[in-house]
Amino acid sequence: MSAKSPPTKSPALADFRRIVVKVGSSLLVDSKAGRVKEDWLASLAEDIAGLHQRKCDVLVVSSGAIALGRAVLKLPQGPLKLEDSQGAAAVGQIALARTWAEALSRHGIAAGQVLVTLQDTEERRRYLNARSTIERLLAWRSVPVINENDTVATNEIRYGDNDRLAARVATMASADLLVLLSDIDGLYDAPPGKNSKATRIPLVERVTPDIEAMAGAAGSELSRGGMQTKIEAAKIATQAGTHMVIASGRIDHPLKAIADGANCTWFLTAANPVTARKKWIAGSLEPKGALIIDKGAVAALNSGKSLLPAGVIKVEGAFARGDAVVIRGPDGVEVARGLVAYDADDADKIKGRASSDILLILGFGGRAEMVHRDHLVVGPS
Repeated sequence: MSAKSPPTKSPALADFRRIVVKVGSSLLVDSKAGRVKEDWLASLAEDIAGLHQRKCDVLVVSSGAIALGRAVLKLPQGPLKLEDSQGAAAVGQIALARTWAEALSRHGIAAGQVLVTLQDTEERRRYLNARSTIERLLAWRSVPVINENDTVATNEIRYGDNDRLAARVATMASADLLVLLSDIDGLYDAPPGKNSKATRIPLVERVTPDIEAMAGAAGSELSRGGMQTKIEAAKIATQAGTHMVIASGRIDHPLKAIADGANCTWFLTAANPVTARKKWIAGSLEPKGALIIDKGAVAALNSGKSLLPAGVIKVEGAFARGDAVVIRGPDGVEVARGLVAYDADDADKIKGRASSDILLILGFGGRAEMVHRDHLVVGPS
């Protein structure tokens, strides 16, 4: 009889270096009183500060703009028309940003507001711009506070829930963990409010049809409770190499509770953000052009360095910033693939030149690298 493999162990919060925390409107805002739950937010901010102190990057995806805006404007309860939601969001975004800025500033942390729409994570150029802004904020040790831009998003062009938005943000930021704080402490095999025998699933190694079925079909009461969108978020995140956890946000210090082993459901990924991204670059993207590089640049790439304009001999194809390109040596042999930082016309102008010359040649200060090593896969495909 063969020995059974040991059960997979759940990860620990301390295992992760870049964490996205999603906070829903009902957790942050007391809808009856029309104000922020200050004590709860203070406890979460303290948890975030603890992660920050151990050099962890933290991003927050926060709902609450419409709820706060309708309270400030004293709008009646019940569904709002689209234009009323957009107007409420315009007022509420100011309050939401101030709320997070004040809560984090008590711990010496600056908050940066980033408003995104569906197109910002679907259209390549806008995706790159949003990613660059987030990376810069993290480099400054700030906490990006991200929300869907409800002031301009219509029903046809919005996420409609911040679970999927949080998953897209996690993949955009190459986060290794997504935390969905919820009104329930994980995924159950049946609706726990209706079935006293419902069992929490502590660990999901892969999102299967059976797991999806536990979330309920679209339009079901359980689905309206948000579990279906959380499972969809898990699929997005884990496919990109990001672990995910659903945990209760109904308690103070919810992140500390996860770290201390509180009830939750972990969704595992076999990859990590870097390997998943590089696999995507190498095998899933159609190259739009090619860069021919010299022997010195070939050696630099093989030693783990970025591709600088100085090493580029020739530019081929009609590509845009962020497109995949093939990188060939002087003999024409493919040595790498990557996402290029310049449009083809600009790349042609700066090829063979020092990075310090970019501003003079193009009239704007672009990236020093033609292809950054984080967006580069060395070796023939």
